[in-house]
Amino acid sequence: MSMLLVPGFMLDADLWRDILPAISEFGPFVHADLSKDGSIEAMARRTLASAPERFILVGFSMGGYVAREIVRQAPERVSALVLIATSARGDTEVQRQRKASVATQKTNLAFKGLSAPAVASSLHPDNAGRSDLIERIQAMGQRLGAEVFRQQSLLDRVDEQETLVNIHCPCLVVAGENDRLRSRAETEELYHGISGSSFKVIEQTGHMIPLEAPDALAETIRQFLASFPAG
Repeated sequence: MSMLLVPGFMLDADLWRDILPAISEFGPFVHADLSKDGSIEAMARRTLASAPERFILVGFSMGGYVAREIVRQAPERVSALVLIATSARGDTEVQRQRKASVATQKTNLAFKGLSAPAVASSLHPDNAGRSDLIERIQAMGQRLGAEVFRQQSLLDRVDEQETLVNIHCPCLVVAGENDRLRSRAETEELYHGISGSSFKVIEQTGHMIPLEAPDALAETIRQFLASFPAG
């Protein structure tokens, strides 16, 4: 068995670094690259083209949308699904207006990654002053660069709540106790929409669960996957 890891907005494989040692029995690990495509559907197709024949699928935040599209495109290849700090809701009017604004702006070649205040807002209040976390998240954005920022900022997210019933593989939905970017209601919609899914709230963390609470997240994933034969 392999595990396919799908990162979120302006994040790369470093997102998962701290959890992998604790779940090594579910590897080898394959990292999705979301930097080359401008739609959720294209990201999923590219990821599937280089993915193992069958895998455990883990998606974080924006990566949760990609993960669910992977399930739609190739349900027979996904043995289990883990959705972390994500949503099935479509873009709000405010988000559509922001995207329209981004679309009219020129690419900033001097892009330096996400701002420190923006990153801090994604963290638990107790972690908002942690320069190590903020700088690590900023570094991922810097590696991806200005064009990827524009591309991912313009992604269309459609409402998927009515189609969640079509996900039939074992599924775990994980929420952060103090997630200010994705509400508890959004994660609970996933849990209630995917028949037979499991739900776990990780305490003392904001949105960035893999970085803020890697040990608790790894143990949650390990317990979930150990509860059934992932074949």
